[in-house]
Amino acid sequence: MTNQANRLYALDLEQSTTLIGRIGHNRTVLLQGDIGNGKSSTIHTLAEMFPTHTPCYFDCTTKDLGDITIPNSAKLDDDTGYVTYLTNEELGAHHNKPIILMIDEFGKANTAVKNALLRLMLERKIGSYSLHPDSIVYATTNKGSEGVGDLLQAHQCNRICLVQVRKSSPQTVIEYGVNNGWDASVLGWLKDNDNVLQPFEDVKDPEENPYIFHPRAQRTAFVTPRSLEAASDILKEREHLDDITLTAALIGTIGDRGATDLMSFVKLADQLPTLQSIKDDPKNAKVPDSASAICLVVYRTLANIDRDWINAWMDYLPRLDTEAQGLFAQGVVHPKYSKGAMVMQNKKFTDWARVNNYMLSADKK
Repeated sequence: MTNQANRLYALDLEQSTTLIGRIGHNRTVLLQGDIGNGKSSTIHTLAEMFPTHTPCYFDCTTKDLGDITIPNSAKLDDDTGYVTYLTNEELGAHHNKPIILMIDEFGKANTAVKNALLRLMLERKIGSYSLHPDSIVYATTNKGSEGVGDLLQAHQCNRICLVQVRKSSPQTVIEYGVNNGWDASVLGWLKDNDNVLQPFEDVKDPEENPYIFHPRAQRTAFVTPRSLEAASDILKEREHLDDITLTAALIGTIGDRGATDLMSFVKLADQLPTLQSIKDDPKNAKVPDSASAICLVVYRTLANIDRDWINAWMDYLPRLDTEAQGLFAQGVVHPKYSKGAMVMQNKKFTDWARVNNYMLSADKK
């Protein structure tokens, strides 16, 4: 497939999991995409889609041929000896019920491991075992162009459905972060700096974008959706860490340029009105001066809002500018927002939405 076709027909993670769910019981899909883009997280989505299946995870980077199957001697009733092959329990063949098997980092496996797994990927058989016919099998790998050891040969690709995974957009990552309680500083920084998730293929000189992974740059830490989630976890402990320790941890997670830039948002977030002040006195709680700070207030609220203070927030919201109100409204009505139904059932929200319904669309004028 040409680079242009790779871009044109690349799938996002939602499309990828839908494809696996539909054909994964008899055809193995191999997801190929960027480092840290969330390919490995797809097993959790599939487990929700198929609650009767047992999730099984197999990491190829830690395995040798002896970790796939081992011989086991057996005898017939007449004492005739023969050999069976026992399989690694991580492959899930022993369950005798439907499983979801994710073969992670397939491209980094050595040749013997790849060849041993191909029969499983093609025939749903491994050693002396056969998977349950309703089992779903799929695999993941990074791009060979990243230069991190992911190699696929033609005969291997011919036995699977190789699908390119599109790099997650900043907005998709923000939506995921809101639903999973990410620190508001990370969300606000990402909204203002969408180039931190730029595909390296779009950057000729690695120094043009110091935030991202690039195969020609010697960066041990860089910004990806995965490292941003780790940065969020670190920032949640900032009350217990001094600035030097906090910055050092962020440098080791998202790189030095990303860490120093993100820390400026952290200091901005520390100047925001507390959630408690909004709950206690929404009509007099502080409203930040800068647009970036207001954005942080909205993202923090979307991530933390609860039923017992929606009324207070709806008294505070009209004090923000129109863009911030629209940002909150679009976050609430987004189909993937986990707290959307709770907010939309609130009377003050429905009264506000009736007057400001044009803000509920991303195409608002």
